[in-house]
Amino acid sequence: MPVEITVHEQSCRGCELCVDICPTKVFAMDQERRLCTVEHAEDCIACLSCAYICPSGAITQRDFHPVKNFYRDEEFCQKMGKFL
Repeated sequence: MPVEITVHEQSCRGCELCVDICPTKVFAMDQERRLCTVEHAEDCIACLSCAYICPSGAITQRDFHPVKNFYRDEEFCQKMGKFL
């Protein structure tokens, strides 16, 4: 069963950080609406990097088992610090 991922449209800023950081390309950008969308939830590996980097807290996940020290690109997060 895939991880349940929710993008709260009222909170999404359209910054594309989640699209850039996702290692399995779960997200896509709806250019017309300037919102992140979940395109491939079945590919989510529950690294939680998207929720970690989202400046507005627009992404939530459910039905996953957390794994410590999994995937989180700290170097990328440091580069994006100016947006947080």
